[in-house]
Order: sequence, then C-alpha cells, then structure tokens
Amino acid sequence: MTTEMRTRIRSGDPDAYAELFDGYARALYNHAFRMTGDWAVAEDVMSAAFLEAWRLRGTVDPEGGSLRPWLLGITTNLARNHCRSNRRYRAVAAATAAAAGAASVPDHADEVAGRLDDRQQIAATLTQLGSLRAPEREVLLLCLCEGLEYAEAAGVLGIPVGTVRSRLSRARTKLRKLADAELKRNGRELVARSRQIQEDRNTKTVRSAQEGIR
Repeated sequence: MTTEMRTRIRSGDPDAYAELFDGYARALYNHAFRMTGDWAVAEDVMSAAFLEAWRLRGTVDPEGGSLRPWLLGITTNLARNHCRSNRRYRAVAAATAAAAGAASVPDHADEVAGRLDDRQQIAATLTQLGSLRAPEREVLLLCLCEGLEYAEAAGVLGIPVGTVRSRLSRARTKLRKLADAELKRNGRELVARSRQIQEDRNTKTVRSAQEGIR
C-alpha cells in the first residue's frame, strides 16, 4: 500500500476505494465467517466493513504499510455484534456440522462429495473454534489465520502485546488438548471397529465350518 494510495483513499477517490475492495474483500469475508460461523452474516459484515471504512477514510494514516490490519480491525468490531457469546457461535457450528453429516452424496458425484468433505472440514473447524472464548478466538484468527504480527493484532484489538501473547498461548493449549482428545476418540473407535470386523470374520468362519460338517 503506497503513500499515494493512502492519500487517494483519504481524499475519497472512488477508484482507490474500488481497488481497496478488490484487494481485500475476500480476506474480510473469510475473517468475518471465522468470527461468526455464518456465511450470510459474514457477507453482511464484510459489506458493512467497507461502508465503515469509507466513513472512516479520513482517519487513515497518510504514511504506513498495508491497510489490511485496519480493515481487519473494522471487520472484527462489526463481527462482535453478531457473535456476542460462545453459545450462539457453538449453536451455529452445531447446525453446520449437522447439515454436513446429514447430506447424502451419490456414488458417482465426485464433485459433490468433494464439496461435502469441505463442508465437514469447515464444520469441524468451527467446532474447534467454538471451544475458545471470544477474545482468544479473535487473537488466534488474527495471528494464525490472517498472519498478523503480535503488534499488529494488538493494534487491531486495542490491547497490549503481552495480552495478545497470553491469549494466543491459551488458545493454542485448548486446541491442542481438543486435538489430543479427538485422536484418542478416533483411536478407540478404530479399535472397536477392528474388533467388530474380526468378530464378524470369526463368525463367518465358524458358520462355514458348520456347514461343511453338515
């Protein structure tokens, strides 16, 4: 983001604003979805973020680098209004997971199956994010998903850098424990499935032997 571009945005140049939208719309949309867990709400938040950015264009620093952190900050603040509690976030994640699990896929529809896999992956990600407190989720999304430096995330959220570090550490610890629990659960399910398969095979062997005796 050049100084000239910042000047054009501050002055209200429509072409500069269009370039800003083209350059960051997708990033803001994805961030809004991760924040809210709802595609429709994410689209509304993204649109509102650019309207707010236009309203606040006069506050843009004439000097500096990318405006991405500034736009992400606006998006984060707007998304908070749609996701005030983890209860709502988890409800959306549960609904997304249920929809992914209930969908049926024809054997020949490879493309549809791929989309279903994507949906299930998204649902799993939302479930993991829902295990975090909102402040922890915000820091995790900004630092890990959006790639902001600690200082940039601190500026976006209006908190000290040390708070960013501590929240990110807690978020990582929670997600690590969740991943470990998931691995253990999958391992138990795999063992149970293997035992069932072996029992079925043994049953078939016994039946075959009995039929041979007859």
